Amino acid sequence: MAAASARERAASSGLLSIGQVLARLSPEFPSLTSSKLRFLEVQGIITPLRTESGYRKFSPDDLERLRLALTLQRDHYLPLSVIREYLQDVDAGRDPVTPASVPPPSIVPAPRRYRREELLAASGAAPQLLNDAISTGVLGADVYTDQSVALLRALVALDRHGIEPRHMRTLRQSAERDVSLIESALAPLLRRTDSSSRGRAGELAPQLAQQLEEVRAIFVRAALERLVD
Repeated sequence: MAAASARERAASSGLLSIGQVLARLSPEFPSLTSSKLRFLEVQGIITPLRTESGYRKFSPDDLERLRLALTLQRDHYLPLSVIREYLQDVDAGRDPVTPASVPPPSIVPAPRRYRREELLAASGAAPQLLNDAISTGVLGADVYTDQSVALLRALVALDRHGIEPRHMRTLRQSAERDVSLIESALAPLLRRTDSSSRGRAGELAPQLAQQLEEVRAIFVRAALERLVD
């Protein structure tokens, strides 16, 4: 038993355990876990050594191989099959070109695009109202989407009461200040480059926007109550 332990210590000299690998790579890849390391081994991305007791041991080359594979996966959205083939070419002494990035998958359908005439028809707006909305910067002039239709419909309703697009500029500026406030709140996440942090920021942003909207609605209702008292 003592002899076996001595052999394991000699074989493990300079090698890293799973915990040590996680400690070195987690600052760059916070979502990395021991389960994912084992999965990458099953997928043929790495082949760590095994001690006689069955413990995995990772060499410095294994560490750099992991760092490269995880970077390709995070920054280029590459499937593991493509990463594995790339690493196999590197192992064979070839000089492969880094695989091209693949766009991240999206479950959100591409927004509909409206021509000017379609936008006017869908919103019921007069051409002059659209021109006013564009000239005051309330509505963009380049691309019209479903959001443009909803905004223009609201402007049509407000226009009936004498509230014109030019009056909306302060609301737009307030919205931009809200975005700046949200960006500041999410700065710690936005500064990180890992996909999990960016994804978390994407989840929190609309939640913060909704909460700010609720606060604004409370302020408006309170002001209206004072108006009609």
